Amino acid sequence: MKRRLGMAVVALLAALVAGNAEGQDVTSGPWVMQSSGSSAGLRGIHAVGGGVAWASGSDGTVLRTEDSGFVWQSCAMPPGAEKLDFRGIWAWDADTAIVMSSGPGDLSRLYKTTDGCSHWTLLYTNPDKDGFWDSISFEESDGQYGTMLGDPVGGAFTVLRTTDGGSHWTRVKSTSSPGLAADASKIGAFAASNSALVFAAQVLNSVDNENFIYWFAAGGTTGAFIFRGQSECDPQTYHKDPEHCSVRWKVTPDRVPLSSGKSSSGAFSIAVLDGDETIHHAVVVGGDYNDPTERSGTAAYWDEAGRRWIAATTPPGGYRSAVQILPNSGTVEDYSHLVWISAGPNGSDISYDGGKTWSPLDNGNWNALSLPWIVGPKGRIAKLDEGRLKRP
Repeated sequence: MKRRLGMAVVALLAALVAGNAEGQDVTSGPWVMQSSGSSAGLRGIHAVGGGVAWASGSDGTVLRTEDSGFVWQSCAMPPGAEKLDFRGIWAWDADTAIVMSSGPGDLSRLYKTTDGCSHWTLLYTNPDKDGFWDSISFEESDGQYGTMLGDPVGGAFTVLRTTDGGSHWTRVKSTSSPGLAADASKIGAFAASNSALVFAAQVLNSVDNENFIYWFAAGGTTGAFIFRGQSECDPQTYHKDPEHCSVRWKVTPDRVPLSSGKSSSGAFSIAVLDGDETIHHAVVVGGDYNDPTERSGTAAYWDEAGRRWIAATTPPGGYRSAVQILPNSGTVEDYSHLVWISAGPNGSDISYDGGKTWSPLDNGNWNALSLPWIVGPKGRIAKLDEGRLKRP
């Protein structure tokens, strides 16, 4: 949200600096601190695999590692990005990445590198003077198809689609009711960790890889919500006219039992488990960033059988801005035993039962996850040592 997240950084740092000052990092937890060489507030992180990861943050900062974090390289700054806040980053390999800045109007931009961040090309600038971008996600298949989420403009959430790797974007329309309709003064998404938007699944029996389901999280004075969106076309129609069907969505909002009623509260991050073209489980986290130590209303999980959201019985230790499934921690066939990790300004937590109950991992100050990495303010980067996890 445009008027809230800038305030969020100030509020969180002011509230937590006393208990999370530099030099007081928890080393007994599962996180191994790494040297980023930066003092930027980091909110973007994307682990590619093979020891490659990219991170992004305030003041036009982009970082990259090719050796599992032994060395984090400071990338060349994208042109004109000195004052930009890069809240999201998406990478495909050690050479190719897109970075997204979040800010009012034309301070929301996309840049792309194809040479390992030595040079950047400005791809797209927000054309809406009242707009504010929150999250970006690509389908993993070939890197061409992706979606971007922004706060409501003109009475509807901004959802944009690309089919050419981010060079061109088309606004999504919804014919369902209420669909994407939203009052920007009452509801919006949060650019807290680039995980408010998630590619949830392929459409069952789809004949096109790009026929998709996306979910996104939102909050505000009207409540906390997860919006489920997918093409309004059936698979056969999509195959005949993918250009039209890609940007015509049916969207269903679901109210979630998280902290709500304030502009600073709601759903901030969502992770979805899919397999065999079916959504099996999901977890959403959030809360109130102005009350970061309040535990109630900070996590919920999706019950696919009942198709409803249920509040965690033992929630995380406070407001959480990010949640993710630990890769390779389980299988779709045995998804109830997957490991879920959440993070926020007063620590990280772990759940072994699908988000029903959470246990603390540490009390560090964190913003975003792309496991095994976690990032936070003042250049904080750490890597998960799975050997330190205390499994039940």
